[in-house]
Amino acid sequence: MIRHIVIWTLHRAEDAPRFKALLESCRAIVPGIEGFEVGIRTEGLEANADVVLVSSFTDEAALAAYQAHPHHQAALKELGAMRASRHVVDYRID
Repeated sequence: MIRHIVIWTLHRAEDAPRFKALLESCRAIVPGIEGFEVGIRTEGLEANADVVLVSSFTDEAALAAYQAHPHHQAALKELGAMRASRHVVDYRID
């Protein structure tokens, strides 16, 4: 299984709910998505970013299919305009 974690800082923190909704629209676009959670900064809790995606895929092929899917690619265009920075870590889990 592959864990795919992405963390974003947005140009405008108030865009986080829209950003989250766009990400969540990608939740089930391909087979092999085992987990998909989007979180946004919670006032009063520590955070140095605005949005996080923690997702799991059955294998590298499922992650690649997700990343290449036309719906995901369309969402990325809108998400890209809102983000100031992006950090990603993909790793294998047992």
